[in-house]
Amino acid sequence: MRVLVGPLTSEGEATALLPDGRVALVSGGCPGDVAEIDLVHPSGRRPHARILSLLEPSPDRVDAPCPYFAECSGCQWQHVSPSAQLEAKTRLVAEALADVPGLEAPLLPTVASPLSYGYRNELTLTADESSGATHLGIASADGHSLVSVERCLLLPEPFRGVPRRLAGALRFLSGRHGPLGVRHVSLRVSPGTRDVEIALWTDPGAFPRRIAGKTLADAVGATSVVRVLFRSADASRRVVGFEVLAGRGVWSEAVWRRTFVVSAPSPFPANTSAAALLVDAVVAGLAPGPDDRVLDARAGAGFVTARLPERCERVVALEACRFSLANLRGNLENAGPGVEVVAGDPAHELPALGRFDLLVVSPPATGLPDATVAALAGTGARALAHIARTPASLARDAARLRDASFRITRVEPYDLYPQTANVDTLAIFERDKP
Repeated sequence: MRVLVGPLTSEGEATALLPDGRVALVSGGCPGDVAEIDLVHPSGRRPHARILSLLEPSPDRVDAPCPYFAECSGCQWQHVSPSAQLEAKTRLVAEALADVPGLEAPLLPTVASPLSYGYRNELTLTADESSGATHLGIASADGHSLVSVERCLLLPEPFRGVPRRLAGALRFLSGRHGPLGVRHVSLRVSPGTRDVEIALWTDPGAFPRRIAGKTLADAVGATSVVRVLFRSADASRRVVGFEVLAGRGVWSEAVWRRTFVVSAPSPFPANTSAAALLVDAVVAGLAPGPDDRVLDARAGAGFVTARLPERCERVVALEACRFSLANLRGNLENAGPGVEVVAGDPAHELPALGRFDLLVVSPPATGLPDATVAALAGTGARALAHIARTPASLARDAARLRDASFRITRVEPYDLYPQTANVDTLAIFERDKP
């Protein structure tokens, strides 16, 4: 059937209104396309469709530069112009907030990433050992197989060929030693420090440590090769061990004329330059004074916390993950005598930490638990900066914070992941005065 392709969705697909009134999800569609489509999964409230013939390309349609586009699930929007991507992300945030009754949220346009390609310092590849050898790749768009990626355009230019060399080294190792128990491999690179880290996420058990470390370090020029032992339960990962196979055992990234040191199980922004813009907006939005006491409630490796002592002397960094905690202490070692690192979860630790003037929180994609919202409200802070991973989690948390007397005053999405549907959002909340 012939359709006019409509807006993009948070799942990465476009939409199209069908003659029967249903809205179909159109893979590879660009808003404004006139296309002939076929319903791949015709049943249900939101059927899925594919484009059979592009009759009139949208003015916002561009040529995707990646040879794996449409086959690999890593990027969904390479065929959409940068300006249309930004507009779509602003709209997705607006729609999520509009679903919260009575919420008035001043929304700014999405802030563009300084780089559209070559922006990622991290790439995770999935391993498949069902054939006996280790096959490395990215999940296919249909989710049924892995796509072998020799070069990834999202990595900085000097490191784009590392996935190919990494895959070859793992095939060699598994050919000699049999299945390695590798579930996925995290690659971290930094043009600023020239660090390259390979992290093998494996099942616990025997492993050819020495030869694996040497082979991988030689193959990709890695400055660090580590093994993270973990068990999966209900889609979560529980790290039970960590081994250094070669090199330093940590990865470093340079930003703001400082160097952050990060271990493999500890998260860090994948788009450093865009995340730096977001953090600067956090500081500007909270406008801390020299006498303010500020809490970073999920500090991670200290990427946000490190900017706060430049404006105020009393900063508390709270973190529960033991790996991130070690990185946090090291990265804040010279931040000043008024910076305190505390281990633990906000819901449990905040009552004992006393009052704060300003708060920063970066929740997981699931959002803030009710107990954490109550603990944040109990600090008596006058303002809070909330960094949301998804529009849906922002909307949920905005409603919870509003019920805890926090009023949203500024919403600004950031395009940390160009060419994808992902959008992170900074929201500033102020405390309603009694």
